[in-house]
Amino acid sequence: MPYKKLLLPLVMLLITTVHCVQAQKNQKLEYKFGKILPQDFLINASGIDSAASAIKLFDIGNCYFEISPISKSFVYVYERHIRYKILNKNGYNYANYSIGLHKSNSESKEVLEFMSAATYNMVDGVMTTSKIDKDSKFTEEVNKNTVFKKFTLPNVKEGSIIEYKYKIKSDFIFNLPGWSFQSEIPTLWSEYTVTIPEYFDYKFNRSGYYDIAHPVHEKVNASYVTNVQSSATRDRYVAQDMPALKDEPFISNLDDYRPSIDFELRSTNFPGQFFNDYTGSWPKIVHAILDDDNFGGYLNKGNYAKNNLKSILSLENDSLKNAKRIYKYIKDNLKWNQNYHYYSTETNPKAIFEKKTGNSADLNLALINFLREAKFNAYPVLISTRSNGKHPGYPVISKFDNVIAAVEIGGNVYFLDATAKDMPFGMIHYENLNHEGFLINVNDKSGGWISTETSFGDESMHVYQLTLDKENKLKGTLTNYFNGYAGLTARNAYRNAINEEDYLKNLKKSKNGLELHNFKILNLDSLDERFIESMDVEIEDHVEEAGNLVYFSPLLYEQTKENPLKHEERVFPVDFAHPIMENCRVVIIIPDDYEIDKLPKGGIFKLPENVGSFTISYQTEGKALLIKSIVNINKSTYSPEEYFDLKELFAAIVEKQAEKIVLKKKI
Repeated sequence: MPYKKLLLPLVMLLITTVHCVQAQKNQKLEYKFGKILPQDFLINASGIDSAASAIKLFDIGNCYFEISPISKSFVYVYERHIRYKILNKNGYNYANYSIGLHKSNSESKEVLEFMSAATYNMVDGVMTTSKIDKDSKFTEEVNKNTVFKKFTLPNVKEGSIIEYKYKIKSDFIFNLPGWSFQSEIPTLWSEYTVTIPEYFDYKFNRSGYYDIAHPVHEKVNASYVTNVQSSATRDRYVAQDMPALKDEPFISNLDDYRPSIDFELRSTNFPGQFFNDYTGSWPKIVHAILDDDNFGGYLNKGNYAKNNLKSILSLENDSLKNAKRIYKYIKDNLKWNQNYHYYSTETNPKAIFEKKTGNSADLNLALINFLREAKFNAYPVLISTRSNGKHPGYPVISKFDNVIAAVEIGGNVYFLDATAKDMPFGMIHYENLNHEGFLINVNDKSGGWISTETSFGDESMHVYQLTLDKENKLKGTLTNYFNGYAGLTARNAYRNAINEEDYLKNLKKSKNGLELHNFKILNLDSLDERFIESMDVEIEDHVEEAGNLVYFSPLLYEQTKENPLKHEERVFPVDFAHPIMENCRVVIIIPDDYEIDKLPKGGIFKLPENVGSFTISYQTEGKALLIKSIVNINKSTYSPEEYFDLKELFAAIVEKQAEKIVLKKKI
């Protein structure tokens, strides 16, 4: 399978590596391991990062190529030197360092060739050094392809300086090590140098919301083989005084906004060999992936689907109904193993059905296989999940990590994802809601970007019918209605509970003063219908009394108590992934000897161009109070320019939902 490993033999070449040192075009900071200056211990965080747990004093990386004496192929060498100042106890975790190393089923592997680490403390004006010992080094084997080398530094305390320096050699040169210039703590200096032989052409993907200096881009002499002159391209990237990257609510992935750079091989051009284009264009990527046995080959193995479709399809000539039956069959017979990939683990769907479990590609490519065999126009759509980050948009195969299905029925395109049992037809997992995917037309081997914006929202409605008694208890019924992603979440919570008693225990956990009885659910398995919970309730501790006055916030457990948008400004989009609709209706019957003393004013709050709104109203009818609160977030994504208005909308929600109804007891 292409892209999984890459060995590039360089015939007739002997093993010698000569590094060419050329004068730098601008200042380059040099740091020597163990050389700590007294003033380094005086460095502290300030300004917006004054509460930081540590400071990254510097982080310097270097990547270059050598010829392996074993494989006679190019390998990359990755060196890193990083130093921290620990400011408080929350920074002690930086004393634990982990390095992931990969290997394939063949001889290709990554090797940690060198590692040094030490802790430095000032004791009575004298610096002491504590080096890592063999008892503080661990190896954890995650699976047959991945191991982690773990290190724990000794004598780390507030004010310590710690540093690590290591070297890795890797056969996996399709992707070079990427580099992030910003982290969760402030960084004084970050630098990455990459030297690439003339035989390789890599795509450089730069991302993030800060500009990174690129002071060096030069050709240098490089001899990788004895008596053979060649050249290389050296690039150096630098960032200085980078503030901490702080997490914010409603983002797809923090790494999407972190200034970083990564590399994917586009092509090779060795002397005496043909030019080899790996991922130079989308057509090249599409052809390669469809020629792979674990993607295109898997899609085209139709015998198993053909043998089972007769028992799946209805006799009615209803395309939508038949597509839903196929979708249900896949979900009922295959279980997702929680792993994402766009390659299947097998070359034939039959093998997956025999195992009854597989990764996301195993399930979704099998779904496409069945749909195509049933004569539907069905296509794989490559996805970069929200956890993986946004795809840069140009031809880079390694930035995908998942695949879903698209099927055309009656002029509509439905996106399908078989990884979750409780997703209705047309819904894809929240992780796939990254706004676009790359659709591959299996028939003509073409492809293109397509919007994957979902038609499903997160819809919830809570209906309270309550009576207030003279002991200030609220008694009555509560009915919850969940649809779309709210329905998926509620169904998952119910199914994942040990039993109903366990589910109700979790339901009450965050609802102070709630007692419930006669709990019932509807439409657990009717995925196209709203999931409904109904119960009798008694609610205490939500009504306060002062003299002859009684007051309470009527939205009870549905009140938004805190504005999630706290920053004064924002440079990132606000990404909800899907629209949100929250509807709460509360009816409260008050005692005969109570009267209304104060009723809050309702209001309507709208965002420009009606892309969001909040409505709250209060009505009375005899002894009945009717309160309605409706929140509509009509878009999945809001731009930074819309942030202030959105923040003000949430501020209005928090303020208005907190207002209290005041009742007066008749004397």
